[in-house]
Amino acid sequence: MKQFEISGPIGKELSREEMTAAAAKALGVAPARVAHCRVVRRSVDARNDIVYRYRIEAFAAGETYEEYRLEEYRDVSAAEPVIIVGAGPAGMFAALKLLTLGLKPVILERGRDVHARKKDMAALSVSGHVDPDSNYCFGEGGAGAFSDGKLFTRSSKRGDIREVLHQLVLFGADPSILTEARPHIGSDRLPQIVENIRRCIVEHGGEYHFGARVTDIVRNGDGTFSLTVLKRDTDILHGTGMAAGSDVDKDTQGQRVHNSVPAIGTGRESIFRSGKVILATGHSARDIYGLFHSKGWALEAKGFALGVRAEHPQSLINGIQYHGRYQPWMPTAEYSFVTQIEGRGVFSFCMCPGGILVPSATSPGETVLNGMSNSSRNSKWANAGVVVSVEPEDMPQYAMYGPLSLMYFQRDVEQAMFRFSGSMKAPAQRMMDFCRRVESRDLPATSYRPGAVSAPLHELLPEHVSRRLKFAFPEIGNRKMRGYYTNDALLLGVESRTSSPVRIPRDPVTLEYVSLPGLYPCGEGAGYSGGIVSSALDGIVCASRLAVSLGKSGNDSNR
Repeated sequence: MKQFEISGPIGKELSREEMTAAAAKALGVAPARVAHCRVVRRSVDARNDIVYRYRIEAFAAGETYEEYRLEEYRDVSAAEPVIIVGAGPAGMFAALKLLTLGLKPVILERGRDVHARKKDMAALSVSGHVDPDSNYCFGEGGAGAFSDGKLFTRSSKRGDIREVLHQLVLFGADPSILTEARPHIGSDRLPQIVENIRRCIVEHGGEYHFGARVTDIVRNGDGTFSLTVLKRDTDILHGTGMAAGSDVDKDTQGQRVHNSVPAIGTGRESIFRSGKVILATGHSARDIYGLFHSKGWALEAKGFALGVRAEHPQSLINGIQYHGRYQPWMPTAEYSFVTQIEGRGVFSFCMCPGGILVPSATSPGETVLNGMSNSSRNSKWANAGVVVSVEPEDMPQYAMYGPLSLMYFQRDVEQAMFRFSGSMKAPAQRMMDFCRRVESRDLPATSYRPGAVSAPLHELLPEHVSRRLKFAFPEIGNRKMRGYYTNDALLLGVESRTSSPVRIPRDPVTLEYVSLPGLYPCGEGAGYSGGIVSSALDGIVCASRLAVSLGKSGNDSNR
């Protein structure tokens, strides 16, 4: 086997004949002796001529080659239940892994299903109404379902990325994600993929419970867990096979209790019990951090990043990245950068080429922005978070909050943004005005539907964040992306949900919570991932380690 690189023109697919000829040359054999060759990765190279750069894997006749195959999903209808709190990437892929291991996933999701979520997000954009359980962060698919579906990760040490990508293709993603250097799916296509994953889980005996917010976790004397769930009035359950009045027990307070599934009902608390729980609540579940803290359970303050969304005309970014040679048939240009300013990282985050800005608040009275792109990436704007790393020692005035110090700092910045505008409109400032520390007299058009209001962002942001951004923007424009530093770019505040500001500590081997064996903190909400793929991988490995603890094969020797 040999891997090698070749290039080809943009806008023209590499033919099988061209690939085979290149493979024969690399292997030193005749074309007829090439047994197999495939594209491992494709990327755009615009350093000189604008070309596709292909990495090819080739096998000569007689060499062993095996196609990657996913494990089969089993019928787990009668299997031991495992509760998964959260239906984001970590929760969904943990559930899929449990199906292959013969365990029954029971998913509790505080928000609504992926299609119903759209109504809640529309209300947020149009009227400013925030549903604290169903929004851009909470609900089926998690925050990633409506943020472009970027699948780039550097987390290969967590596990086999192919397991995530091949499953996404199985459930409807374009096969190109298997080879693109920076793959994405698109916010218009992800909801159907998320729904297909749910259907698979339910068809194999798993359960989904929407509108099911966990309000308490109790460790029972027998080592199992009881989770108190507050159900919405519009409770939706999938795959439970139960109806109101089913055979359930009632505790002394009249709450409905069942070992796996509560009876369907509204306006009541229910208790879910299981010996194993995967906690995959996402980076914005502040109530879960508060629950742990109130019980005296271990938590750790964790650094995160905070800053602004920077929005440019996409035509400007295309011109910069393609050195003025962009053509409409070329891929929409994107960018990423990182620099160090005064000992802290300043970097781009969640760049959305041809995208739009969306409100990501999870509680009333706060302003939070995120970005998203559809699969075509055809908006006239490009946006990215440009953020500054913040560590607990940067905010000594919040030390009184202990492990929740940066969570309260994050919340206070978001609320300050809302107080300035008095609505979901985002405080905004032209980029050069921000660096010159002058309020913008007018603002360019923006994709952010609630709108923007001119504001002194340089004052609204924490001083140590504002100062570092002030130095970073000219540096990026002068040294890395000439033309990026311009007053045609709009900065909007605040980008603050980059990752969790809290970590839930776990054993490095078993991945169980340090003081409660059987509870598995997982994904972004636990502080162990950032993005769709790394969260999915963490869900897979948590499910695998959980299975090992039950004497089942976790198949995670490579993790």
